[in-house]
Amino acid sequence: MAAVVLGSIVGLVFANQITDILRVPCNACDFQAIAPAEEFSVLMKVAVFAGVFLGSPVILYQLWAFISPALTSRERKWAIPVVTASVVLFACGIAFGYWSLPKAFEFLTGIFLEVESNFRLGEYMSFVIRFLLAFGLSFLYPVFLFGAAAAGLVTSRQLARGRRWAVLLIVVAAAAITPTGDVLTLSFLSVPLYLFYETTYWLVRLLLRK
Repeated sequence: MAAVVLGSIVGLVFANQITDILRVPCNACDFQAIAPAEEFSVLMKVAVFAGVFLGSPVILYQLWAFISPALTSRERKWAIPVVTASVVLFACGIAFGYWSLPKAFEFLTGIFLEVESNFRLGEYMSFVIRFLLAFGLSFLYPVFLFGAAAAGLVTSRQLARGRRWAVLLIVVAAAAITPTGDVLTLSFLSVPLYLFYETTYWLVRLLLRK
């Protein structure tokens, strides 16, 4: 919690710069603040988002520390690689989501060509932050899958047999967590998630030999 608070303070200091960055994916859009407290609400959302992003290494380490007592000494040796991979994957997920945003907006705002896109700033920022966090959090699932294998809860043989179910679950999960629900965004998220599944399978098989 302290890491999120400190990160949020940093986010408050650089709120204008972060807001400008988050507005870039929809540069062609016009933004309005209609409610009296809307700009303050956006400021708080941006600050908390920055806090979660900057505090993610501490949050993920604490999560690992919470489950580590249930692991053997051999399994605990994966602490640093697992936490490091978690931080990198979370950041990559947010970066990949940010890269996907312009294409998602191009698709969503191009359905009716005669309609002008004017967004409320608060609703736009909520949408973008949910979108980025959805990608960031979903990119963490290979770490939990690898951790389950390290704890002996799943084997590479089970992962191989479960490929068809994995495809179905990934598509359903991607549809549920992405705020847009469009086919393009669904594909952007589903494809890397399945590649992560395959990568995790080979890591479990080759590194853990399970």
